[in-house]
Amino acid sequence: MVRLGFLKLGNIATAPLLELLIDERAEREDLEFRVLSSGPKMIPEQSEELARAMVSLKPDIVFVISPNASLDGPRRARETLSREGIPVVVVTDGPRKLLEELKERGMGGIILEADSMIGARREFLDPIEMALFNADAIRVLSVTGVFSVLVGVIDKLVEQLKGGVKLELPLLEVTRSVALQASGLSNPYALAKAGAAYEMAKRVAALTTEACFREKDWVTYTSLCATAHELMRVAGILADEAREIEKYGDSLLRRPHHRDGSVLEKRKLLEKPVRS
Repeated sequence: MVRLGFLKLGNIATAPLLELLIDERAEREDLEFRVLSSGPKMIPEQSEELARAMVSLKPDIVFVISPNASLDGPRRARETLSREGIPVVVVTDGPRKLLEELKERGMGGIILEADSMIGARREFLDPIEMALFNADAIRVLSVTGVFSVLVGVIDKLVEQLKGGVKLELPLLEVTRSVALQASGLSNPYALAKAGAAYEMAKRVAALTTEACFREKDWVTYTSLCATAHELMRVAGILADEAREIEKYGDSLLRRPHHRDGSVLEKRKLLEKPVRS
């Protein structure tokens, strides 16, 4: 039995679903989950406290999920875990240069460039807008293959832990090409729409960064936040259209987990999944 730890500091769109992607029907018999979260905040002291609490749960590996993992909170959390000899994989939206630092420290890292920052200005963002943005982002990350990449990486680590072999911690930037290759989309128009959705979602980060950190005029930054969120909304629509194309051809790839952790596969709706 492998015990996976998930330490969530702040939020990116991937965070609410990451552990659920690994056991989508809650029937795997090879895994246990331990999940701790700081909620929306990444206060350094709280992050370190949660990391110490995670150590006490004795996980075999911990995934530390946060925005901007170069900040003090995520850094202190992963260093606390690493000092205890626990393998750590950072899952974050950036920065890209962090991968080199993680490699030097013997940790893994996955950069999700399309999991873009939200438009977090008080004049714009309320609870409902926040929820809708994350829903749109999740749709894009699901269809374009970003989540499929994550599932593949984590499943591989689980198999290594089950086999008692040396862990190969990932150092990966999930780009458009990496994501689309894992998406399972087969129709060229579906791939084109998914690629467009990915690029739109990636572009959102540039707009929200400008709105939240550089622009001082409230009218301008409020409009920029709205622009970014509209872009993510339409990206979600395009992603949905890509998936619908696959449905119409009865060629939508489904890859459910078996209870033993192996991955099954099917294309047609009315057929049984088989081991891939």
